[in-house]
Amino acid sequence: MMDMGSPEVQVQVAAAPHEAEQLEACPFCRIIDGSSPAVWIEREHDAVAFAPLPDSALAPGHTLVVPVEHTTDLRTASPRSLAATIALVQRVARAMRGGLGATGTVLLQASGQDAGQSVPHLHFHVVPCWPDDETTHWPPRPSTHQFDGDPHAALAEMFE
Repeated sequence: MMDMGSPEVQVQVAAAPHEAEQLEACPFCRIIDGSSPAVWIEREHDAVAFAPLPDSALAPGHTLVVPVEHTTDLRTASPRSLAATIALVQRVARAMRGGLGATGTVLLQASGQDAGQSVPHLHFHVVPCWPDDETTHWPPRPSTHQFDGDPHAALAEMFE
């Protein structure tokens, strides 16, 4: 990994003034537009990959994959942006196997504050894993939320 200088991609410019302020405040938009430093892994037209802050890395090679388009979460991402981001996630996971010898990968993504999302810009944590390193990140216990009715039927209705 190395810092590759100024990014070749630009954050999509917002139309409304309040959206422009959000872009200026977004730490990932600042990284993408070059106003904040990053250790770049890869930069593409619609998605980028960079190292997290050293104190927040869950494993050697932990990588953040982020769409260039400023979008807050999975629900608001454009299909093009999401497709490019997921394709880059896959390439990063493959690179972790080839370059780091990782035998597995954990993919973490939280959409919305109640899910634990801390940065209001869609992003995926790609974390390499090795045998016996205990980097599995499955929720430690089931949700306590109760839903009246059949939750899967309610989901299926949204697609009708």
